[in-house]
Amino acid sequence: MQRTVMTIWIARCAGVCAVVLVVGCSGITPPIETSLAGNAASSHAKANAVQILYSFSGANDGGDPAADLVFDASGNLWGTTVIGGAASCGTVFSLTPRSSPPWPESVRYNFMCYSDGKNPYGGVLLSSHGDAYGTTVSGGSGPSCGSTGCGVAYELQGSSETVLHDFTGGSDGFGPGGGLAADRRGDLFGTTPDGGKHSYGVVYELFKHRGTWRERVIHAFTGGTDGAVGSLGRLLVDGTGAIYGVTEGGGAHNAGTVFKLTLRSKGGWRLTTVYAFAGAPDCADPYGGLSEDANGNLFGTTYYGGSGNVGCVFKLSAKNSAERVLYSFKGGADGSSPTSTLVLVRRVLYGTTSAGGGSCDCGTIFTVDVPSGKELVLHNFAGGTDGAYPYYGLTSDQAGNLYGTTAQGGSSNQGTVFQLTHG
Repeated sequence: MQRTVMTIWIARCAGVCAVVLVVGCSGITPPIETSLAGNAASSHAKANAVQILYSFSGANDGGDPAADLVFDASGNLWGTTVIGGAASCGTVFSLTPRSSPPWPESVRYNFMCYSDGKNPYGGVLLSSHGDAYGTTVSGGSGPSCGSTGCGVAYELQGSSETVLHDFTGGSDGFGPGGGLAADRRGDLFGTTPDGGKHSYGVVYELFKHRGTWRERVIHAFTGGTDGAVGSLGRLLVDGTGAIYGVTEGGGAHNAGTVFKLTLRSKGGWRLTTVYAFAGAPDCADPYGGLSEDANGNLFGTTYYGGSGNVGCVFKLSAKNSAERVLYSFKGGADGSSPTSTLVLVRRVLYGTTSAGGGSCDCGTIFTVDVPSGKELVLHNFAGGTDGAYPYYGLTSDQAGNLYGTTAQGGSSNQGTVFQLTHG
C-alpha cells in the first residue's frame, strides 16, 4: 500500500518534501529554533496575508517548484522546478527580493535531461560560498530506471554543474527525490525511496576522497522493523553528528518509523528505530522530515493516521522516545494529509497541508501550539492565483515572514512562490 500511495501522490503534485539547511565554513548545522522576533508584516502586506512573489509559466522559467526554499547571503530565495527550463527537464532558480511582488526570477541552471540529471526535487543546499547541492529523480549516466537514468546528486558552482554521483538502481539506490543534508565536515546525506540491497531504499552518504566525491550506503532498509522507503524530506543531522529521519512504511505496524543513525567507534553506522507508528488513532506514514527543539525533542507530520486517519502532527520525547499526537487533522477547513517538514518558533509549529482547507481541497498553512495542541489555520489555498498544494512546508526570514511553494496554481497553473506575513 505504501508504494501505491507514494506513486499516486507524485503523479498528482509532481513533488516531494523537505526543509532548508545552510552549509557553513565548517560544514552544516541544522537550525534548532528559528527566531521570528520583530514585526512579521511588511509595509506592503497585512498580517496573515499571502502574497504571490512569482508565478511559473512552465516554459523557460520552469514549472512545478517541488521544493523547499533557502535564502543565500544576499537575500535571494533559491529552489528547484521539476519541469520547464531550456530542455523542459527542470531548473535551479532564484528570486531577487523586491519591496513588493513580483520578485524577478533568474534561472541558475537548466537540466538537459541526460547525463546532468532530469527532474530535480526537494530544493538545494547552499554553501557559505554560494555553491548549491541537490538531487534529481532521473537522468544521469547510469542505467535506465524506467526513464533516462536513475538520478544524480549534483553540485552547482555558478552556472557550472558537476555530477557527484550517478545512481545505478542497484545497491546504491535510485530516484533520490529529496534534498540533501550535511554534517560539520561537509559530508552530504540523503535517502532514496527505491533500490538498495532489499529494494526498500537506502540512506547514503557523499564524501570526498582525495578530491573526488564518492557515495556509500550507510543503511539499506529491509522493509521490516527498521522501516521501508526513504522519506522525501531531508534528514536531520544534530550537533553530535547523529542522523535522524523517517520512513514512509515498514516498522512494527507497517505505518512508518522514526530512526536514528549513529557512527560506531570502529567505523560504520548503526540504525536504531526510535519509534514505530501504530496507525490511527496514532500517526502513520510520515512523508516530511523532522524538526528539533533545544531539548532534543522531535516534531513532524504524517500523511495518514490521527483520529480521522487524514494525518497528524506529532512530538517525540528526547528522554524516553514517547510519542504524543499533538493534533489530528479532521479533513475539512483545518486541512488534511500534511507532507511538510515543520518550522518551530519558540513553542509554535508552522506547516502546510497538502489537501483540505475548503471547497478546493488545495491545502492550508497552519500553526500548532505545542503545549496545548491547538491548531490555527493561517491561510486556505483557493487553487487560483494564490496557488494550490503546498507540499513542502515553510522557511522564514529575519523579519518573520514565511515563504513556500505550491505545486500548482498561479497565473499559468504551473505553481507559485508565496510569502505569508504573520502578525
